[in-house]
Amino acid sequence: MNKSFLILRREYLTRVKKKSFIIMTLLVPVFMAALTILPTYLATMDDKEERTIAVYDPTSLVLNKLESNEFTKFHYIPEQEFQGLKTDFKSGKYYALLYIPENIITTSRAEMISDKQITFDVKNLVTNRIENIIEGDKRKAVIDQTGVPDLEKKLAATKTSITVETIKMGEEGKAVKSSTEIAMAIGYVAGFMMYFFVLMYGLMVMRGVMEEKTNRIVEVIISSVKPFQLLFGKIVGIGLVGLTQIVIWIVLAIAIATGVGSFIGHGSHETIAQAQNIMSSQGVDQIATAAPAQTNATLEIIQMIGGLNIPLIIFAMFFYFICGFILYASFYGAIGSAVDSDEDAQQMMMPVMMPLIFSIIILFAVAKNPEGPLAFWASIIPFTSPIIMVARIPFGVPVWQIILSMVVLLGSIMGSIWMAGKIYRTGILMYGKKVNLKEIVKWLFYKN
Repeated sequence: MNKSFLILRREYLTRVKKKSFIIMTLLVPVFMAALTILPTYLATMDDKEERTIAVYDPTSLVLNKLESNEFTKFHYIPEQEFQGLKTDFKSGKYYALLYIPENIITTSRAEMISDKQITFDVKNLVTNRIENIIEGDKRKAVIDQTGVPDLEKKLAATKTSITVETIKMGEEGKAVKSSTEIAMAIGYVAGFMMYFFVLMYGLMVMRGVMEEKTNRIVEVIISSVKPFQLLFGKIVGIGLVGLTQIVIWIVLAIAIATGVGSFIGHGSHETIAQAQNIMSSQGVDQIATAAPAQTNATLEIIQMIGGLNIPLIIFAMFFYFICGFILYASFYGAIGSAVDSDEDAQQMMMPVMMPLIFSIIILFAVAKNPEGPLAFWASIIPFTSPIIMVARIPFGVPVWQIILSMVVLLGSIMGSIWMAGKIYRTGILMYGKKVNLKEIVKWLFYKN
């Protein structure tokens, strides 16, 4: 075991000290957080550029009805100026020219003319304004025809919006507010992370074995170390590299989430007050009241995430990564010892990769129905349980199912290590011979 520890130490330190490992480990969480937070932040930023849109409306349908805001102004023009802008748009110094055709009611089409690409926000603003005006006119016409007093208010009162809140009862009868969508998202992300890590570091074991065999370094190492000790040290060493990366990512993720939560909680009252003052001054009461609702929703999401069994989720991620990695790394190590080229390795890898690919295919279905038979059996079968069980944990899994899954996985690891050791012992010193699965099976019964 002392020799295995030396190999383990070498494999671990060699990879952990690489600049690529350090950079990827530190930057990936920050990059993922930026991908999540930055678009949301940028989407909330207002477009500060002032624009004036010329409006020609021969129908008088929207005449003096298009409401300007602080940055987008509507200026109504006569036909003569409209004809001049059509031939020489730049002379008018307008951002765009809005033309309301006479058949807009039947075609539902208007035109915006500009010498540049019109932004999405401007187009969306104009579209919504016109739609509201036309819908209001149609609604008023219908109300006038029916002759029912206060019909518009009565129709508005029939609109209903329902929000179903989910409450999870704990073992001690304590009610905790939960979210099916959050549990589904966390389960899906956790399962995908397991797939990514198990596949990436399993392939790293195979590449390492193939490199030593191709360069014939293994002939020198094998003279002082038993083949099983070499394979065991390589698997555990690379596994610790992956474990180190996971720990750092989890710590950074918790730190980023805590920082964002503190920032939102600390600045929410000031942000709400500022948003209300600005939007109220613009007469946008609905948006002003929506601002605190959005902030409260963000805080509520953070609280619901905290209501999940986070320690169990983290423990499951560690356990299933370690066990799933050892299971698949054993197979990949055996493949690396049996082949001499990448082409042969690709052919041998396919049967090993199929359970991982299948797990990703059914991952979304499992997240939608974590209590179904597909989710149950996939979380028990050892080849898919490292991904599927982690995806089920946020929803709450019976303890006996978790224990059964772990016991089956541990038993499968013992068998995979024994099998990989037998193949590795024979294949690591075999050169120039193209092997197939039938011959590899024979190696399992060789007496050493």
